[in-house]
Amino acid sequence: MSISTNIESAKTIDSSPANATGRKQVVTATTASLLGWAFDLFDLFLLLYVAPTVGKLFFPASSPILQLAATYASFSVTLLMRPIGSAVFGSYSDRIGRKKAMIVSVTGVGVSTALFGALPTVEQIGVPATILFIALRLIQGIFVGGVIASTHTISTETVPPKWRGLMSGLIGGGGAGLGALFASGWYFVVSSVFPGSSFDVWGWRVMFYAGIVSAILGIFVYRSLEESPLWLQSKNSDAGKLGKAPVRAVLSRQYLPILLVNLLIVAGGGTAYYLTSGYLPTFLKIINELPAGTSSLVLMTVSIVNIIASGLVGHASEFLGRRKTMLITGIVCLIGFPVLYAKLAAATDIASVYFYASALVFLGNASYAPVLVFLNERFPTAIRSTGVALSWNVGFAVGGMMPTFVSLASGSIGQIPATLGYFLAGIIIVYLIGTLVISETKGQLK
Repeated sequence: MSISTNIESAKTIDSSPANATGRKQVVTATTASLLGWAFDLFDLFLLLYVAPTVGKLFFPASSPILQLAATYASFSVTLLMRPIGSAVFGSYSDRIGRKKAMIVSVTGVGVSTALFGALPTVEQIGVPATILFIALRLIQGIFVGGVIASTHTISTETVPPKWRGLMSGLIGGGGAGLGALFASGWYFVVSSVFPGSSFDVWGWRVMFYAGIVSAILGIFVYRSLEESPLWLQSKNSDAGKLGKAPVRAVLSRQYLPILLVNLLIVAGGGTAYYLTSGYLPTFLKIINELPAGTSSLVLMTVSIVNIIASGLVGHASEFLGRRKTMLITGIVCLIGFPVLYAKLAAATDIASVYFYASALVFLGNASYAPVLVFLNERFPTAIRSTGVALSWNVGFAVGGMMPTFVSLASGSIGQIPATLGYFLAGIIIVYLIGTLVISETKGQLK
């Protein structure tokens, strides 16, 4: 059977009613996806919260801006490995099942994160410390790419159609917000226990050790998880028996144009996220010069804003449609980002800091709240995990590199706010171009 016939059969499967699912299965799938992504983002965010410390210990340089750029570059290295994780675990998820792929990948992220806390520093062993740090980031990136293949599909394939937009926001953006909330809460605790210079000695290590806890909690949650009903339905049909590997199918002539347009949108949403929620911990420290305790409280607050924004805008796409929702948020972001960063940089009272930081995070997460379900609706069940994971991971890899470019392009600390505004405006234009060329996808996943 040809690949084209197989894919068309998969579309037929998707357009038929999914197997009946009970409330318990829906709740479990949603919880597992939300926590799975939250745990993994928690593990990734730990580096952002200790970036200045890690820069001194693993990337010594002549200036703080170069240390910061090097640390963010190590973050980008992880993102560059995520597409490989997409290929490996996406194929595994499409062929073997979403649940098994989730368990293996989430556990791998947690264990690799914990190992960062055991690494020797440059002062202890020299340049090999930097090499070990980057190598571990590469391994972590493969597992993170794999998590997306399962967490970003199983809940969407399980919940009733009317809740898919909400799940898109809650898992894609809300999971990130929850992970950031966990990370900022953990940072608040650790920085309180290890204040001042003691954080540079032991505190940063304890931050990373929490990765093993997220891995154990993840396994505990997934014990009661049931497999996606759409995947089971597809697996038991000819549509589930592709003549080519899922990666080759996604990169075929039929689906490559879809993938490329997806990347414009995901790269825009990913950049909006990393240059707001992702960059904010550093911005509050080096621009607003907030104490660690105050900064962590602001970050916990905006993490809650993240969850609210993602859920609201994701659910709004059920009424407005995916395309219109993304167009509206894109236009608002194009205007809002430069203004809000300028206002945040000039803020002199804590109330203003809370307000402008919250507004930035709201817009940054609103921009990609409908993107997860949009990606699911672009691919049939037989190759959905691979297609969604590749689209998400490659796009977010582009977004994740932007903090490094912002740090390098700024030249000095004082130029960072303006540079952030320019970068965000440029990438949102790309996001809007991608959104303009697509057609509405709502209702195409059945």
